[in-house]
Amino acid sequence: MTTTASLSKRKFDVVIVGAGGSGMRASLQLARAGLKVAVLSKVFPTRSHTVAAQGGVSASLGNMSEDSWEYHFYDTVKGSDWLGDQDAIEFMCREAPKVVYELEHFGMPFDRNPDGTIYQRPFGGHTANYGEKPVQRACAAADRTGHAMLHTLYQANVSAKTTFFVEWMALDLIRDASGDVVGVTALEMETGDTYVLEAKTVLLATGGAGRIFQSSTNAFINTGDGLGMAARAGIALQDMEFWQFHPTGVAGAGVLLTEGCRGEGAILLNSNGERFMERYAPTLKDLAPRDFVSRCMGQEILEGRGCGPNKDYIHMKLDHLGADTIHKRLPSVYEIGVNFANVDVTREPIPVVPTIHYQMGGIPTNIHGQVVERFNGEDRPVNGLYAVGECSCVSVHGANRLGTNSLLDLLVFGKAAGNHIIANVNPKQEHKDLPKDAADKTLARLARLDSAKNGEYAQDVANDMRAIMQTHAGVFRSQESMDAGVQKINALRERVGAIGLKDNSKVFNTARIEALEVENLMEAAQATMTSAAARKECRGAHLVRDYEHDVNHPTCPLGRNDAEWMKHTLWYQDGNKLDYKPVRMKPLTAETVPPKPRTF
Repeated sequence: MTTTASLSKRKFDVVIVGAGGSGMRASLQLARAGLKVAVLSKVFPTRSHTVAAQGGVSASLGNMSEDSWEYHFYDTVKGSDWLGDQDAIEFMCREAPKVVYELEHFGMPFDRNPDGTIYQRPFGGHTANYGEKPVQRACAAADRTGHAMLHTLYQANVSAKTTFFVEWMALDLIRDASGDVVGVTALEMETGDTYVLEAKTVLLATGGAGRIFQSSTNAFINTGDGLGMAARAGIALQDMEFWQFHPTGVAGAGVLLTEGCRGEGAILLNSNGERFMERYAPTLKDLAPRDFVSRCMGQEILEGRGCGPNKDYIHMKLDHLGADTIHKRLPSVYEIGVNFANVDVTREPIPVVPTIHYQMGGIPTNIHGQVVERFNGEDRPVNGLYAVGECSCVSVHGANRLGTNSLLDLLVFGKAAGNHIIANVNPKQEHKDLPKDAADKTLARLARLDSAKNGEYAQDVANDMRAIMQTHAGVFRSQESMDAGVQKINALRERVGAIGLKDNSKVFNTARIEALEVENLMEAAQATMTSAAARKECRGAHLVRDYEHDVNHPTCPLGRNDAEWMKHTLWYQDGNKLDYKPVRMKPLTAETVPPKPRTF
């Protein structure tokens, strides 16, 4: 019988779980400082999901139009529907130009203006002069910005001699008796062997959990592994009811078409050929924030003005931009149109529908990337544990993320976490002792899977989970539907516990990996459904028909209830229970942006 004592062990100063943009920005900082770093990734680093980001990274450079970090700060607070913490938002927006110029110096191949400065395009919700007009703030490399960023960071990490563990899956956090995180357990896919990786610090950078939904722009690797690890270790998941539906997923395929399309001038049309966003958002039109545009598209479809034989999608028109502009600025969009919709976007519109894209919630952290726990009404850092990127919730996105703020988030907080770890980890200091039962829970999970040969097939359970989430936590929600979703997801947890393996081989056993991923997806799905059903208001991406026209709150359109619900949700796996904490309204140096109705 395998025991903790018999497992192979390796020691590092820092173990980073995830090799996307946030993980590699942090690892670069750490490797350059001389720390011994291990970066675990389920796929080769340049295949991490950051590669799918298309439109740009936001920064108030002012290369194309008047801009300032204060305008960026205001837009992000407003975009978050006042659920974002204003101190964290200010920190991100002030740091934005610095991290973009650093990335440029690493070799990032941004598009250029004639004067050699970085090209910037408009994006939804980004404005000048506090909402008066759109601004060009998205620093872009055609429509492959994430791809270029990931390769740039990987090359810089190779130069810095970062150690990568490719095709490894982290399984569980190891906490000692005092609650400090002292390492992780991990599975090497090539051999099927389980390891204990000791670390003075663990940093989670595992990305989102978008595969809990049926229709998603997310890669199949986005299974919320960091969320699952944190939840099983007793750490809360924050604001999981808030999921962003991107307005322009390819109808029937879910593949993302960047918001950069609309930034370059694409428009949305209903079956009458009407540019309907002019009715809903007369100032920003098609460049309103994503939650707003997605709801407007959904409303057009619900009212019978959808396109196609079933009137179930919207047309996005790009041909008026000209073939030269499309091939120069949006080459991937052209390729996606041909490959996934059989449409030549230089000649005809492409069918699009809102598609799940991004989780605003995640593992609660402070601006240094430290994971925090609630203790006597205050946030207290968990010693030895950090989280950055989409798996974390700092919270700069609140109830709705502005486009291009995701790539900025991972750069700013990846670097910030790296700097904080450097300041607090002594390479010469000894590791803390591992608890004797360090890997026991992990080994028990693996043993249960291997012994349940007549158990359920993991993907059957996962497909049922995705169907439940798509039905009960979609763009439009109702209290009755969410309550039913909670019951269904709670029942599904028992089926997750009954998953088994018919193949117990060790080498590249993908069935075992999928089963472990479904366990992580379960944590994200239950956190989402439970948190959503408990929030009795509309805010950002959380629109509940029951509260949409709440007469008790006439000053808040769409039923936002600031008096009772301007607070963060905390979901705990133990007991499937909820707690709450206040939104931080006071910025670091700027004036507070008080809540008001969101109009565009």
